[in-house]
Amino acid sequence: MVPGGTDSTPIYRSNHRVLCAIAGLDPTGGAGIAADLRAFAAHGGWGTAVVTALTLQDERGVQALRPVEAATVAAQVGTALRTQPAALKVGMLATLEVLEAVAGALDDAGAPPLVLDPVLAASAGGLLLEERALPALAARLAPHTTLLTPNLPEAARLLGLGAIPEGGPLEAARALRALGWQAVLLKGGHGAGETCVDHLVEAGGEHAFSRARVPGPPLRGTGCTLSAAIAARLGAGEPLAAAVRGAGDWLHDLIVQASASGSGRLLPLPPAARGQ
Repeated sequence: MVPGGTDSTPIYRSNHRVLCAIAGLDPTGGAGIAADLRAFAAHGGWGTAVVTALTLQDERGVQALRPVEAATVAAQVGTALRTQPAALKVGMLATLEVLEAVAGALDDAGAPPLVLDPVLAASAGGLLLEERALPALAARLAPHTTLLTPNLPEAARLLGLGAIPEGGPLEAARALRALGWQAVLLKGGHGAGETCVDHLVEAGGEHAFSRARVPGPPLRGTGCTLSAAIAARLGAGEPLAAAVRGAGDWLHDLIVQASASGSGRLLPLPPAARGQ
């Protein structure tokens, strides 16, 4: 048996707000856990991490992926939960076995606010969640999830559609929430036009967040960074809509900086977020 965190006694107490990322490892640091930890730090958090998969990826796409053994993932989650994180961010899960391991660990221990970024494919190319795991995503993780944050292609795949039709993102967000998610943020970054609109559908109502679309090549790690920033803000006690708006504005500033600096496909090193 792999050693794990079955004891509920905290491993340590930090002077910082503890935040946990459950995601894959990108050796270039552009996405995955590295991006999550940068977002946590910018929001005043002490980042802990659970590695679900090792990847070989860069700006050309994902060349290889090796999932971590499910028992090891479950043990990591148990250990991380003993740090008493204020919030969790879940990203790439890779396989059904890893997904079940994460869900099982959460079933056993419960969890604080959780933001799930359904990482299905890399922005530069390459599948990151196997097809047979899709039905289990909502069935096993929706009960633990405060917010689901798909982009347009991910929403289409989760709904069994070829694509989200123009003018249909709000209806798609509603349809996803009807599958059992507490709240859905459908991101508009993969859309067209001069304005990018993110749609949040939650029990308390519906919200649209509009920002000017920034010209330039697609940037790596934006979805990871946004979901981690939202989790950090939820962990600090912000209401959901405020956390989504604040994290989106913060990320938009980073994207503007990247466009102005001509830094290629990577986000700049984030400064501390205002109010954190």
